[in-house]
Amino acid sequence: MSYEAREYARWHLRFGWWTLAVWLVLGLGLEALHGLKVGWYLDPGAEARRLLWTLAHAHGALVGLVHVAFGATVHALPGAGWGRLESRALTAGAALLPLGFLLGGVVVHGGDPGLPVLLVPPGALCLAVGVVAAARRVSRAT
Repeated sequence: MSYEAREYARWHLRFGWWTLAVWLVLGLGLEALHGLKVGWYLDPGAEARRLLWTLAHAHGALVGLVHVAFGATVHALPGAGWGRLESRALTAGAALLPLGFLLGGVVVHGGDPGLPVLLVPPGALCLAVGVVAAARRVSRAT
């Protein structure tokens, strides 16, 4: 295994597991808010916030798993010529997508999310680019 492939695999495995840990802990926090019947989280006017934070938790955990899978894939196919595109696109998507949902739910305007929700489309695009680029490399290597 080349040094570069080994470093990509290590980075994405570490990043993926820590991302998964952070977003799962956030999910526990959301469960606690629900269990403690916190009004600003459960009141009818907070429905948008609840939805956005649930989406942040779900997407954050999912991209954590995507990074773990990518790290394992790089380890399994070290000679596929992994490049920066896959790594950087996946990492940017992992930051932008769930954070857009999370921060968009901090300040809700009459049921509409805050401006940080505008991070979601570029985050989704980055994630899609990274996944498609990785899929193409896997297809060529197998």
